Parts: sequence; structure tokens; C-alpha cells
Amino acid sequence: MITDTDLKHLARCVELARMALEKGDEPFGSVLVSAEGKVLFEDHNHVAGGDHTQHPEFELARWAANNMTPEARAQATVYTSGEHCPMCSAAHGWVGLGRIVYASSSKQLVEWLSDFGAEPGRVRSLPIEEVIRDTQVDGPVPELAAEVRELQRLSFERQAKEG
Repeated sequence: MITDTDLKHLARCVELARMALEKGDEPFGSVLVSAEGKVLFEDHNHVAGGDHTQHPEFELARWAANNMTPEARAQATVYTSGEHCPMCSAAHGWVGLGRIVYASSSKQLVEWLSDFGAEPGRVRSLPIEEVIRDTQVDGPVPELAAEVRELQRLSFERQAKEG
């Protein structure tokens, strides 16, 4: 169940995704929130430099591993503009982070990119639950997914122009 608090943090993720796009990167953004509701860390994609492991969800997992106790990690929530890829899902699982809430699903992203004319990526898209066994996952959120789709369209068009 998506709450008003969830929507607030997801809106920030979409804002971070927009910032990434404005900086010439792919539009993804994520926020790590403690059990008490405090924003602990946030980031956006940094893959434009060529290192395609620089996803915000992976950075949140790394930050959590270095700065939080296992108990605090298990009680934290990760919010993200797009459902984790398999790499980020695994990182999330390995460091023991808690609930994941996403605005748009990886299934939606694959469909959107196909609609835009993109070739399938090298890495298969998998739902988070196929990578992590014991994590609560909520999403997508239709009222934000349309905005994420538009960011992805703009990103695809820019990449197509750059060639």
C-alpha cells in the first residue's frame, strides 16, 4: 500500500531523475529513508561517463553498508524512480536493506523503450522479487509512472540524436 509519505519520497526520486537527465545522464533517482522517516542518502544515475554500474540504488546500498547497522538497514526504505535492475536488487539484498518502493516498473521501462524503438539491453530485466526472496516491494505508482515515462522518452531521443 502506497502512503502519502511514500508519494512524497517518490516525487523526490522523480525530481532526482530529472536532475540526472538535465546533467546528461539517464533519468533515475533514489532516496534512502530511515525507519524514523529521515532522509539518509539520495543519488541519481552517473552512467554517462561510461561506468554503467553507477546506478543510484547501488550507491544507496553501498552507503548503507558503510554507514548503518544491519538492524537499521533492515528497517530502512529505499525509494526509487524505477524498479531496481538485477545488479541493484542483488546489492540491496546483500546489504540487507528493507522495503523497496518504486514509481515505475522494469516491465514498464522495457515496454516504453520498445515503443520508442530502442534495441533490448544486454542485461535481462527481472522483477526485484526474482532476485531477492525476503524484501517487501511496492510499486509501480501510476500517478508518477507517466512522468517517469516522459523522462525516459526525452533520454531516448537525446541518445538517438547523439548516436
